Formats: sequence, C-alpha cells, structure tokens
Amino acid sequence: MNRDLTEEQLAFADSVRRFAEAKLAAGAVRRAHDPRFPFEVAQLLAKQGLLGIAFSETDGGQGGSLMDAVIAIEQIASVCPRSADVVQAGNFGPIRTFVEYANPEQKQRFLPDLLAGRTVISLGMTEPDAGSALTELKTSARKDGDHYIISGTKIFGTHSPDASVFLVYVRFGPGVGGIGSVLVERGTPGFTIGKASPFMSGEEWSQLYFEECRIPAENVLLGAGGFKKQIAGFNVERLGNSSRSLALGRFAFELARDHAQTRKQFGRPLCEFQGLQWKFADMALKLEAAQLLLYRAARVPNGLPRALDTALAKLACNQAGFEVANEAVQVMGGLGYSQEALAEYCMRRTRGWMIAGGSTEILKNRIAEELFDRRFDQRGTQVRDAE
Repeated sequence: MNRDLTEEQLAFADSVRRFAEAKLAAGAVRRAHDPRFPFEVAQLLAKQGLLGIAFSETDGGQGGSLMDAVIAIEQIASVCPRSADVVQAGNFGPIRTFVEYANPEQKQRFLPDLLAGRTVISLGMTEPDAGSALTELKTSARKDGDHYIISGTKIFGTHSPDASVFLVYVRFGPGVGGIGSVLVERGTPGFTIGKASPFMSGEEWSQLYFEECRIPAENVLLGAGGFKKQIAGFNVERLGNSSRSLALGRFAFELARDHAQTRKQFGRPLCEFQGLQWKFADMALKLEAAQLLLYRAARVPNGLPRALDTALAKLACNQAGFEVANEAVQVMGGLGYSQEALAEYCMRRTRGWMIAGGSTEILKNRIAEELFDRRFDQRGTQVRDAE
C-alpha cells in the first residue's frame, strides 16, 4: 500500500530498503542489544545521504523534506530497528534544533562531524525536578565577562554516554522568558558525565553534572526568551519519535505474521485460528490509522508542522506501536519473548517512546487545549487562587 506517496518518494523508499537489506540486515539482532551508539552505522548512513535529509544543502544536508526523513526511518527500521535510531539522531531531535537556530560559526564547528556520522549530539533537557513541567528547570547560566557559568543537573539524555556535544536547556533569568539553551562540549572543565545507567529499552543514559562549568559566550544557542522557539522545534522531534514507534510496531507485526503462517499447533498453522485472525485485523487497523496521522503531520511544504498534528500523530503512533508489538510477542509465544528474535526488543523500545518526547498524557492535554482553544493550568494554581 503506497499511502499516496509520490513516485519519487516510492523510489526513494525502495532505494533505502535495498541499501538496508544489503548493509544492515546482518547484525541487526546484535545491534539491538548493544547500548553503545553504532558509529559505524552512522558513517554508512552518512555516505548514503541519510543524515541531514531535510537540512538545506548550504548546511551540508540533502535539501529534502521531513517526509523524506520519515520514510528513511521507516525503511531502515524495517530491516534493522536499532539503526533507525541513527537516522533519527541525524535528522530529528537536538540536531534539528541546532540547525534551525545555530549561527554560521556554530554550524561550521559542529555540523561536519555530526553529518558525517563521526559524532552525535545529546539533549540536556529533563532534570530531577523538571520533566513534563519543563519550565521549572533549575540549571542556570550566569554571565561572567565573555563566558557563562553553567550549574545544575540533567537526566535521561539519549546518547549521553557517547555524545561529543550537548544542547542544554538553561535558565538565564526568572520565568519562562528566562529560559534558553547552550552548547557544552564533552571534556569542558566543570562538566561531568555520570556513570551510564541501563533502562528497560536496553539503552544506557548518563546524568550530566554542571559544577561552575565555564563555556564561552559563543556557545549560547538561544539566549533568554528562546524557550518558545525551542519548543516549537520540538514538534519536529515528535515526528522522529512517532516514526520509530510505528516502524518498530510494524516490524514486530511482520515477524508475528510470518510466524503465524509457518508455526503449526493442533495440526494447522496459527493463522487459521479465528482468535489470532482477529488479533491481526486489530493490529493492522491500529498501524494503518496511525500511519495516516503521521504522514499528515509530516507533509508540510516548508516550516514546522502544526502542534496539533504532531501531538495526534505521536499519540496514535506511540499507542499503536506498543500495542502491536505487545500483541506480536503474545502471538509468537516463547520465541517472541526470547532475545533471539526482535519482537520483545520492539515492545520494550516502543514502551519508552510513550514517555519520551512528551508523554501520552501530556499529548492528550495538548490536544484538549487545541479542541477547547484555551490553555489549562496543570499546576492547579487556578484552584488554589479560588480557594
């Protein structure tokens, strides 16, 4: 089913799929269980033009669209789910925010290595006391001559054990208007990367400690007042999250479908049992519905996608990806639960994306605000004021 892709997009999808089958199929299971960032895959993808797909050619990118980047994630994930993380890291997330707002000097310093797959960038956003309530972050940036002094702690940064540069949300002053971001390089005095901690997904993340960490003023990405720009860019990040969620759900679906056609019980293939037929019908429905929402959000001719579209897409893809992967494990029984297949890997990874990049509950709040055309104060201050 082409889902209304253009001939050019279909050709691109086919070429990416053939590349993945030739270069990434071998070792897919091994990569899934290795928490380290696969730089060898990143460099292969870079040579294939799959990093910086939607970045302008003047920035070293391919001049493509967000839709092209989504297609690339889907096709890579269909062969090697872990390698889809590399496409994500080279097109969405902090690298996208960096390309959107960095000045020419900053781009010249960092982009060549990032787009060649030699380095990876990590995001320092979440703090021990600031997750969904991000505006309560405490990490501070204090001006000191031609430098800034960074103090605070960050947690849950994807690729943090392997990153060379970190895009860190900081507070230059009070309130939402005081929030911006800086670039901190690995090895900067006063910046410590903590011991890597394992997570359910199989990834490892490190806490980031800034103790009077001194950075040059030219490492400021967005100064005070930059928070809204950063969050607007976060809508693009959600497309990458959504794409991987859906792609891994579909990967698990294909594994389970193949299993149901070949595995026999009680003298006949599993696919001949009505109970399993209904499971697959439900799984297909969830995948196809979420796919349409994802493509609608990604099909923007220029600029950034609408917040409502990305919230709906991420919610649908997160739920479909996890629910389908979970059912795939059930269909495959002991094999699905085994780490020799990748169904359980897809289930674990998709579960994490229901939290990362805006939890499903926060997405529902965001959707409700659009539906009612008003902001809802989740802190409960309106209730306290009334009392």
